[in-house]
Amino acid sequence: MPYLTLAVLGAALLLFVWLGLRARRSHAELDDFLTARNSQGAQALGLSFLASGMGGWILFAPPEVGALVGPVALAGYAIGAALPFIVFAFCGPAIRRYLPQGSSIGEFAQACYGALVRRWVAMISLLYMLCFLIAELTAIGAITAMLSDVNPALVILGVAVATLIYTAGGGLRASLMTDRWQAWLLLALLVVVGAVALQRLPDMDSSSMQLPGIPVGSALGVALTLIIAVTAANLFHQGYWQRVWSARDGASLGRGALLGGLITVIVVAIVGGLGIAAAMSGTDLGSPPIPFFALLMDASAWLTIPALVLALTLVASSVDTLQNAIASLAVTEKKGLSLTSARWITVLLMVPVVLIALQGISVLRLFLIADLLCATAVVPVLMGLWKRMGAVAAIAGCLAGLLGAVLPGWVTGGSFSSGLLAASFPGAIPTLAPFLGALLASSLVSIAVALIMPASRK
Repeated sequence: MPYLTLAVLGAALLLFVWLGLRARRSHAELDDFLTARNSQGAQALGLSFLASGMGGWILFAPPEVGALVGPVALAGYAIGAALPFIVFAFCGPAIRRYLPQGSSIGEFAQACYGALVRRWVAMISLLYMLCFLIAELTAIGAITAMLSDVNPALVILGVAVATLIYTAGGGLRASLMTDRWQAWLLLALLVVVGAVALQRLPDMDSSSMQLPGIPVGSALGVALTLIIAVTAANLFHQGYWQRVWSARDGASLGRGALLGGLITVIVVAIVGGLGIAAAMSGTDLGSPPIPFFALLMDASAWLTIPALVLALTLVASSVDTLQNAIASLAVTEKKGLSLTSARWITVLLMVPVVLIALQGISVLRLFLIADLLCATAVVPVLMGLWKRMGAVAAIAGCLAGLLGAVLPGWVTGGSFSSGLLAASFPGAIPTLAPFLGALLASSLVSIAVALIMPASRK
């Protein structure tokens, strides 16, 4: 059976490679490699936003949130996952008009505020995407180990190599092409696997059933934390910024982003709903709890193989986007690099990522710190569309965000070191106070300084 599983997974990866290389342009220039500028319609963008945003994480996090914290927090998670697309739907056309030849979040930051803010923004974006990439490859290794006897290292290496072949060869166009097929495939597989998993639930006694979760007030706090953390982080995802300029026009971008956001809400709600159903049925969720996979334990190969292909599709769709995004960010930060250099950067950056992913360690705490850094800067960066905002206001806002992240723990703990510890999420447990402090402080200070010291921009 391991050989059959390996053959099916290998066939799926070869399909993705074939689709990606079909989109390659033999005489592509660097700009087309990085942005596929003005080429994508609304449907293609919507499917790409969906596939790029969905990763192996949706099989872990939403079901766990639904099972342990309840539907209110799950709703927050779904909104947080989709909100970045909604922001791009409304702000993206204005970003395109402000910077028609742009290709990265760093270039947007420089156009608004100068080189200093650009470097800070690029560093935050790179840290977040590296964490995301490591987490996705680690996730496919863990899922493989849970559902099959295949060596997880083989699948991790297979995903890394297969996606590298077509992203290094075809750039963003290759990622966009595979996204379309991966989006339809993951939706179909999710319906099949989800429906069968529900049928495997133990019989439920309707008289004793109740929704899982914590008190509504606490659940709202978790929901707000997830909305801020996920939205802020994803707005620093360079892969999404690339798609701003790949859109055929502003209207296509708006419709595509809204479509991607709507389907994302539905997918996260359905997967999280499986976790709620598992908890309500009394299914053993495992330790640590993994509700989605608890429904698949001891299932026959005809179910576990589609579940593995689902996970592989989810991971490959996000990994190829991240590979291309990281290479794009690196190239735009260092002017003068050639297309060949861009391809080699894509390959070289994956070496340490794969080595870390093969260790199977948790990167959740680092992920949360990267999310918090994003929350300290997201409002000052997006406010670059406001003509009164200048570099001083943006820098002041980012610094205030850093202080705001530490301040709640400083006040409750009585020392700066206590605040710093709380903002580093000991135990890898997300808490609302640092995120809310970062968001409020950066917003208020940015607005105040911009009103006092307005920029002289056209």
